[in-house]
Amino acid sequence: MRAIFFDEDDALEVVAQLRARGFGATVIRERLSGEDDDEDHPWAVVSDAPAFMLELVVDEHDGWLDEDAEPRQPSAPLDLPAGPRQVKRPETLGD
Repeated sequence: MRAIFFDEDDALEVVAQLRARGFGATVIRERLSGEDDDEDHPWAVVSDAPAFMLELVVDEHDGWLDEDAEPRQPSAPLDLPAGPRQVKRPETLGD
């Protein structure tokens, strides 16, 4: 799970707090799509801490949680028909 912050000092403080509590945490620079200015990119804290703990530090340091950070499992393939559907009934085709 990732916590996103616009201030580098907040991100580093959150990492220090999480590591002090025994969780793994790292800071990376998060590139937002369409953002050209490198100085405006937010900071992401990636951690194995439980979601409720990250929510507490995010609220304290004006950040937000990115809950879709974990890859989704692919769904099972759809059961599609082998051929095209027949739109009209055969007895009406000759009329």
